[in-house]
Amino acid sequence: MTLTPLNCSGLFLLLALATGCGKKEAASSEKIVYKGPTVEVTNVLTLVSDSAKLQIRLTAPLEQTFESGDQIYPNGVKVIFYGDGGRTVINTLSGKYGKFEKNKNLYTVRGDVRVRNEEKQQKMNTEEVFFDKAKAQIYTKPETFVRVETLTEVLTGYGLTANQDFSRYRIMKPEGIFTIDQSKSLKP
Repeated sequence: MTLTPLNCSGLFLLLALATGCGKKEAASSEKIVYKGPTVEVTNVLTLVSDSAKLQIRLTAPLEQTFESGDQIYPNGVKVIFYGDGGRTVINTLSGKYGKFEKNKNLYTVRGDVRVRNEEKQQKMNTEEVFFDKAKAQIYTKPETFVRVETLTEVLTGYGLTANQDFSRYRIMKPEGIFTIDQSKSLKP
């Protein structure tokens, strides 16, 4: 058999196809594992109650739920804590991003985080805060800067722990200028 230019190109095409098919089979045998959300919900409203009394109201523009049960709120989250059988707003917590880790029962809120106690007119600003649902506690990492405003003062520092309704809190490393009422100080 003599090879003509037409036969050579046909042979080359046949070899190229055979080689190409082999590569496709090898590539298709690799398993692709999807790690993205299994469910996405928009305009989320989650209500948590105990004995038919509203305790927590969570709202978010988008909630993504993963196979592990973890949830992400990539477009922000707002949590309202209720008291008096669900009739009174005690505290609010909001931020630009939120995450719930199911195995730890822990919420993480980041980006312009604001916590406000409505009854005591106290508010806190920081960049990241954690809410431990089981312990009913709000806290930050020790190196996280916090700013707390009350009706009479502004407190700043690093690291904070507080109860869920933010009626009691403690700044780990307070900084700044503090006003001391001399009339209430102890005299020897």
